[in-house]
Amino acid sequence: MMPRLHVVTVSTRDARQGPTIAQWFLEKAKAHGKFELEPIDLRELDLPMFDEPIHPMKRQPQYEHTKKWAAKVAQADAFVFVTPEYNYGMPPSLLNALTYLTYEWHYKAAGFVSYGGVSGGTRSVQMAKQVMTSLKIVPIPEAVNLPFFIKQIVDGKFDPGDTQDKPVNTLLDELAKWTTALKTLRS
Repeated sequence: MMPRLHVVTVSTRDARQGPTIAQWFLEKAKAHGKFELEPIDLRELDLPMFDEPIHPMKRQPQYEHTKKWAAKVAQADAFVFVTPEYNYGMPPSLLNALTYLTYEWHYKAAGFVSYGGVSGGTRSVQMAKQVMTSLKIVPIPEAVNLPFFIKQIVDGKFDPGDTQDKPVNTLLDELAKWTTALKTLRS
């Protein structure tokens, strides 16, 4: 049985390009063939600003949206977050989604496909990694960074050519190794 990889589209704003990039990555990951894939869109998830009255460590969610999110995260073995960079940091939607849960994140590997201007979203990733390690998520060093990504969207489709094939495959190969290694800690 292949490990389950959730590919999470982080951006929730109206003029976002995250779904376009996530679709491109999902196609590459499907061709890679080492994961069962599930796309997750934080916009569709529509979590309100963190509103649980009891701390997530207590594992007593009060609201249906939290229970659904917890069940979804618990199903995953690993994550790839497709994220832009906002104001030199991660989008509030990602911090909010992470904040809702504690144990469901434990001992799962995470990779990143980041996009933006000259930095390709790398500052967003660095900020996210700090938060993730406190949740016992293991962010791997390998990543896909997409600087000036907007120039590679033509007719609504992201196409960097084959320039990103090696980084994508390296990310997925390493994520598969970490996912296998971390499975023993979750059992």
